[in-house]
Amino acid sequence: MRQAFLALTLTILSAPAWAFPVTVDSCGKPVTFDAAPKRAVIQDINMSEMAFALGLQPSIVGVTGITGWYKLDDAFKQQQGSIPELAPKYPTIENLVAASPDFFFAGWNYGMKPGGDVTPDTLAPYSIKTLVLTESCVHLDKNRPAASMDLLYGDIEKLGKIFGKEAETEKLVSGWKAQLADIKKRISSKGDTRVFLYDSGEDKPFTAGKFAMPTALISEAGGTNIMADMDTSWATTSWETVAARNPQFLVLLDYQDDAGYRKLLDFLKSHPAMKETDAVKNERFVALRYAEITPGPANVEAIGKIAKAMHPEAF
Repeated sequence: MRQAFLALTLTILSAPAWAFPVTVDSCGKPVTFDAAPKRAVIQDINMSEMAFALGLQPSIVGVTGITGWYKLDDAFKQQQGSIPELAPKYPTIENLVAASPDFFFAGWNYGMKPGGDVTPDTLAPYSIKTLVLTESCVHLDKNRPAASMDLLYGDIEKLGKIFGKEAETEKLVSGWKAQLADIKKRISSKGDTRVFLYDSGEDKPFTAGKFAMPTALISEAGGTNIMADMDTSWATTSWETVAARNPQFLVLLDYQDDAGYRKLLDFLKSHPAMKETDAVKNERFVALRYAEITPGPANVEAIGKIAKAMHPEAF
């Protein structure tokens, strides 16, 4: 009897710290899980890569918002396996409910729109709990800190807590931090480079502001986002403003369509104001995929690409 009691005590003491129930913050609102979700739906390629990095495929019944915008590489297809895509762009309530999920990972303007048909509130009556991508919370609350790598670390840690994968999360985050420490060590003596991110648009450029992930990526790589004073995440600005700030380096978004990033560079070379900027005249740029500039595991590789392109002599 005494040995049985001792064994039970040891089992209790050694129980994982993430035992359920667990509560996480989702855009300032607590969401409690009594058990790990068993039928998750994940929106967008970057959030899917977060889930895949934690090995959550057995608990995922569908992804949404991927093939309507992006060409998938073999690595993503292999990780997705037989998981179906429920909607190529934004899902409807009907798309989601048909899959009988108990969890949805999405964001504002990443699968959900403020005041739209699919929101945490509209999904709640169907017993679907929602984790909102932290970067997107600015669309409801401007009183937030500027973008930093904590956007990635925090969301992956929340996923790990929700699915009982905190050990895996800790290993991932510590590995990413070690990679970034090596990059920063290499560029520690480098000064700030003025960087402009060009996503799309010809009449007005669509770019990243204070709260968007690229502002953090550029900073980690030893640069400064020249549009970091835009009090938003993603928005348009004017070509006159960009040209006046004379970027020295460009981040071009490669949607991997027929023309890819080349169409952006060709447009800048023909623009009367932008063709006179240092970045365009010297053709100093790096092309990054959507998954690399939105919060997700690819951010770390993206920082390395930016740093190497800006400071090739350091690598």
